[in-house]
Amino acid sequence: MARDLDAAKEFYGTVLNWDFRPARLGEAFVVAELEGVPVAGIGALATHLAVPVAWTVYFAVDDADVAVDRVRERSGTIAVGPVSFTSGGRGALVADRDGAAFGIWEGPVSADWRIGAGQAPAWLELRTRDAFEAAIFYGEVLEWATGRPGCCEVSYEEDEVVLREAGEPVARLNSGPVDTRAPDPHLQPRWHVHFRVPDLDKAVETAEAHGGRALTPLASNATERWMTLRDPDGAIFTLTADRPAR
Repeated sequence: MARDLDAAKEFYGTVLNWDFRPARLGEAFVVAELEGVPVAGIGALATHLAVPVAWTVYFAVDDADVAVDRVRERSGTIAVGPVSFTSGGRGALVADRDGAAFGIWEGPVSADWRIGAGQAPAWLELRTRDAFEAAIFYGEVLEWATGRPGCCEVSYEEDEVVLREAGEPVARLNSGPVDTRAPDPHLQPRWHVHFRVPDLDKAVETAEAHGGRALTPLASNATERWMTLRDPDGAIFTLTADRPAR
């Protein structure tokens, strides 16, 4: 969700080399693509819906009303919706028990969308108080690990819960120090998006030259390097790149 669609397109197009095409949801929406693969959607609705400027994770469901009822029954909160769109889809903006916001989408989803491992341009992370408890909440709401065709698999690997689709990791749920009352959204329980780039240093430099701001120092492990930034409108995201081979 952004305030200014053109400004968001300019920033992410420059930093991440995205192209944009119209979305079926109306003039306030575009779909971002990287080399023809859909990566994300941007909607200039933050002011209209009175929601924060932020990257929001959306999960596809068969029935938005059923999913929203499950959120409410499990002590989550409903912020918006379900709302019907002229494209035929229905969406809702909700939050889990710890306040991490996420979206629900009922409707057509292109098979071209990719997220997770391999060459996919993004992956997701939930930063929460208790990853195991969160996995139970999301599993019940979104029917993870139910064994039905097409559902996601859940496993516990190296102190984090890993969500896989067709064997590929698409999201990781991590327990850690979070504060539901922190004024800084970076410290609150939240879903967080990681965008892959070929050259981290160049991407960070470009982001800062176009109004972005680094929020964390450069971090790394044996395989990746990453840094968390805030875009000019206030949305938080992480850029990540593979470590160069030696």
